[in-house]
Amino acid sequence: MNPNYIILSEKKWNNNMIKHLQAEFPDINWIRINKKEDFNYQKLSEINPEMIFIPHWSHIIPSIIFDCYECVVFHMTDLPFGRGGSPLQNLIIRGYAETKISALKVVEKVDSGPIYLKHELSLDGDAEKIFNRCSRVIQKMISRIIREKLVPSEQVGQAVYFKRRKPEDGNIHNLDSLKSTFDHIRMLDAEGYPKAFIELKHLTLEFSDVKYENDKSLKAYVRITKK
Repeated sequence: MNPNYIILSEKKWNNNMIKHLQAEFPDINWIRINKKEDFNYQKLSEINPEMIFIPHWSHIIPSIIFDCYECVVFHMTDLPFGRGGSPLQNLIIRGYAETKISALKVVEKVDSGPIYLKHELSLDGDAEKIFNRCSRVIQKMISRIIREKLVPSEQVGQAVYFKRRKPEDGNIHNLDSLKSTFDHIRMLDAEGYPKAFIELKHLTLEFSDVKYENDKSLKAYVRITKK
């Protein structure tokens, strides 16, 4: 009987991951879960997965699940640097042009589990492009974890924590340079993320698809809504 493996992700950029993994590992049953209500202990006990891979998930993994099943989450920093929320945005506003994706075992304390492996990732482009690039890298990491039967090792180094960003943090009214404005717009430009914005008295302006027109100006798509 073929083993069951789960891909847990709610984001569209991971839609093709199972197709590629199924082609690479035809003797594994790959199951995608993308809704919170479908990710519960009762359903998992019916599936009885060998491993649960978590490329992108916005919800806490209950202890009853990670205590019973090997859960591997992928975090977009070189852990233990960058534990916490909004890793992509926190990296970009700190001026990073590249990072590492850490594959780690889920434990009680968020982002503190032992590491299976890491892989470099460029932070070039808007958030949607970065997440698509990240998905391809994670697929390769999953493949390696399975093929090499990797065993995780404890994190080494001093932990640095990121604070999860809130939608109101996308307000660009106080920014004073083209570079910071460009980065704020692109780092929020992905499906499901609140866009960079400016609020006027009666209107809200949301920005996406930003480009440098020259060294003195940016060009972006603007969506204007009435408050």
